[in-house]
Amino acid sequence: MSFESWSLFCIASLLVILIPGPLSLLMVANSLNHGIRRSLPAFVGGTLASLTLLTASATGLGALLAASETLFSVIRYAGACYLIWLGYKAWREAAQGTQASDAPPVKPLASRLFMRAFTLGISNPKDILFFVAFLPQFISPDTALLPQLLVMCLSWCLLDLICKLIYGGGARLLSPVLKNGRNLEHFNRASAGLFVGIGGVVLIK
Repeated sequence: MSFESWSLFCIASLLVILIPGPLSLLMVANSLNHGIRRSLPAFVGGTLASLTLLTASATGLGALLAASETLFSVIRYAGACYLIWLGYKAWREAAQGTQASDAPPVKPLASRLFMRAFTLGISNPKDILFFVAFLPQFISPDTALLPQLLVMCLSWCLLDLICKLIYGGGARLLSPVLKNGRNLEHFNRASAGLFVGIGGVVLIK
């Protein structure tokens, strides 16, 4: 893979990753509610989900999903239900935060944060189809395929992790405002509404 192709791939990947989505919203919510250091398992979980989808695309699972409408629908609906469940959890956390605002904050389990982000990231079959269409644009037919895929996967994961940390860092910078009074509760309720809304749109499409 030439440096030129790799540079174009990184630029295109960065533009795609920076587009806000449900996973970005989850990173922001985690950073606001738990801090960046405690949210690191979630950042890793989201990035590992991207790596898994990239690998699945490179090994041909994307072609299987494209050929099987039933399999694609099952995964899509499962992802939509999970989004709605995340919305329910965010709403409950907002309510609990209001009822116990003077109580010491509960430290979340690292494994729970990791699995929540990983499950959200892995449950979108459209990402696999996107990678199937995206990766070949930067592959050189005159060079061995495996090293090129390895470079692209590692580059994407690094950029993905950096962007997630940027979202989390931005949220922490705004935390004095968002955590003032009932603002955090309003943010959590708004996040819950967005999660449920996105999940609902997917279900009725």
